[in-house]
Amino acid sequence: MTEVDARFLSGRILPREKESHKGDYGHLLLVCGCQSMPGAAVLSTGAALKSGCGLVTLHSTPRALQAAAIRYPSAILSEDPGHHVSCIPSCLDKYAAVAAGPGLGQAPETLAALSDLLSRARDAGIPVVLDADALNLVAAHPELFGLIPPDSVLTPHPGELRRLLPQASEDERVAAVRALCRKTACIVLVKGFRTHIYTPEGECFVNTTGNPGMAKGGSGDVLTGLIGGLVARGYRTLDATLLGAWIHGYAGDCLTEECTAEAYDSGDLIESLYRGFKELSDYSCRRTASR
Repeated sequence: MTEVDARFLSGRILPREKESHKGDYGHLLLVCGCQSMPGAAVLSTGAALKSGCGLVTLHSTPRALQAAAIRYPSAILSEDPGHHVSCIPSCLDKYAAVAAGPGLGQAPETLAALSDLLSRARDAGIPVVLDADALNLVAAHPELFGLIPPDSVLTPHPGELRRLLPQASEDERVAAVRALCRKTACIVLVKGFRTHIYTPEGECFVNTTGNPGMAKGGSGDVLTGLIGGLVARGYRTLDATLLGAWIHGYAGDCLTEECTAEAYDSGDLIESLYRGFKELSDYSCRRTASR
């Protein structure tokens, strides 16, 4: 296992060219939220906008879009008219990455929309970050495994992982995760204390940031938006996953030190994501100066 720390990630932050514009930094499509769970879409959108990618489009239901527009006016809005996501934007080619799942619910029309999304993303060669209800729908309908684009990212917490791998006992779970990586050609990030990231090549990376203060609703939605934005930004999928996990956890560590583990929420995580980027940038500068 390889530990992921600032030293390991040093130098991996992509530069921004002086002569550039928003179109040079990727466009993320988020498919998140529904009428009864708009907050998940808002959190994922906020994190994606802090990732460095050029454009973020949120496809969701009217209540989620209204909430996102108030909090994050720089997001592009794509409306699904129902109470649940039931369709997918007609043109996926303009997106560099897709992130789906937070707050989606598991309505029949959402299942059909997710199936269409995965199939079209696979045909277009677009990586997808899957979390929350997207994973629950895949677990309930295993035929969807075959539609997930290669080089995508699955981000289950332990409960979602048990649903994805119902036949695996606790002792068999690591082997089952590795098999899932090989079967889907995807990265699997298992959330928790010292988050583990598994690759199709058999590697395992262990994140070194994060703390129990992050065990609150919405933390995973923030991670989904962040990783999706990093993939859209142009990072290799594995680098985006490793960076996203570390930066997300570092934000939580800073907040726990300043506020205690009790007194912050997932919205505060979004506003602290910059600290991880800055720490990695400063670390690289310190290493360069010491040579």
